[in-house]
Amino acid sequence: MKARRGLPRNRLIPEKRIYFRPELTHCPDCGTKLKRHHTASHKIVATLKGILDVWNMAYHCPNEACGKLERYFRSAQADALCLKHTSYAYDVLVLVGEMRFKQHMTVTEISEALTQRAIPTSERHAMRLYEWYLTLLRASLTDDVKEDLKKIVKEHGGLLLSMDGVQPEKGNETLYVVREGFSGRILAAKNLKSGSCSELKALLKPVKDLDYPVVGLVSDGQRSIRMAMEETWGDTPYQYCQYHYLKDIAKPVVDLDRKLKTEIKKSLRGIREIEKQVEHESTVEAEVARDYLAATRSLLLEDGTPPLDLPGIRIYENAQAVKASLEQSEAKKGGLHS
Repeated sequence: MKARRGLPRNRLIPEKRIYFRPELTHCPDCGTKLKRHHTASHKIVATLKGILDVWNMAYHCPNEACGKLERYFRSAQADALCLKHTSYAYDVLVLVGEMRFKQHMTVTEISEALTQRAIPTSERHAMRLYEWYLTLLRASLTDDVKEDLKKIVKEHGGLLLSMDGVQPEKGNETLYVVREGFSGRILAAKNLKSGSCSELKALLKPVKDLDYPVVGLVSDGQRSIRMAMEETWGDTPYQYCQYHYLKDIAKPVVDLDRKLKTEIKKSLRGIREIEKQVEHESTVEAEVARDYLAATRSLLLEDGTPPLDLPGIRIYENAQAVKASLEQSEAKKGGLHS
């Protein structure tokens, strides 16, 4: 990504917008379907896969008889993207840790490496990222955290726990993070090589030993995480993150859509020859043709956000619209000459 003139070096320009809603769809107490209430958070997040415009929508139980109107559920997946008061995803922090600890890179080298990955970062900010990484590894259940968790249990009837594994690049250790959903607090974080069920249960044990009620569990569906959480809190409702779930079940459709997009682009390869034919023409017909050619060429730039917005389908629908408009224009032209 090229830096825009006049913008601060750390300015993050989002590439796409994503809306998240809670993984829990019904009230854990009364079973009523949760209803959207407000925007819990909105931030620009830099990840190794791109810069995202992230909206986390808060839902609540609308059942007055339940008595939990002001208990708000938010997406654990959205909260799992980055630390509470930062705009850099966990995969970026873990990569910074890898660069500093294993590759012994200087802050200047880290800044340059991140910028080359389209993550604009000054030297000062690269240092802050390293400090945040160290803070993350020091996360633990201090007395202050335990007191906060007591308040959450009193207010919401229990904890909402999530666990995610972040691996910046294949072959590196994975950072596992345990989080409380209502507060956003990180309860534990540790780099693990295998991430086996037994290792993850050991990471969860200090939280389990608090013996606080847990109203729900959320994870990205990784088998070892799911087993560790279910074996630790066997009777607690478990929810697979909806975004990961949709990506998994939609994979065959996404693959077909990718083929559709490729085939459509192949069929439009001859557009340049037509452009050459009308390039220097000054007639009204040539001007109209150039407009349609420009509209057709713009189709090639369409890019959706699978699985909810498929680029192949979008290109096909827009191509059909251009075709219909062209046919209508031809019909009008024929009517004028008849």
